[in-house]
Amino acid sequence: MPNSVSAKKSHRQSLRRRARNRGQRSALRTAVRKVRDAVANGEIEQATTLLVAATSQLDRAAGKNLIHANKARRTKSRLNKLVNKTAQ
Repeated sequence: MPNSVSAKKSHRQSLRRRARNRGQRSALRTAVRKVRDAVANGEIEQATTLLVAATSQLDRAAGKNLIHANKARRTKSRLNKLVNKTAQ
């Protein structure tokens, strides 16, 4: 447990950040999962619109260092490939 005042404040801040990050990361995973589910169900139009939203969320998360920038790029690339392959 923190002893000093500044350590206590830092601990409170880290707990708030952790909660916020967990929520954002969960929403990000859900967005990616929705794209994959739409492709699996053959809903190409819906998958395309969901892909735009997921791409935006991935970029935002990478900008805030929630996930690594390369992971965001890799995930976007894989989702694009998946949607484009199914659309043909």
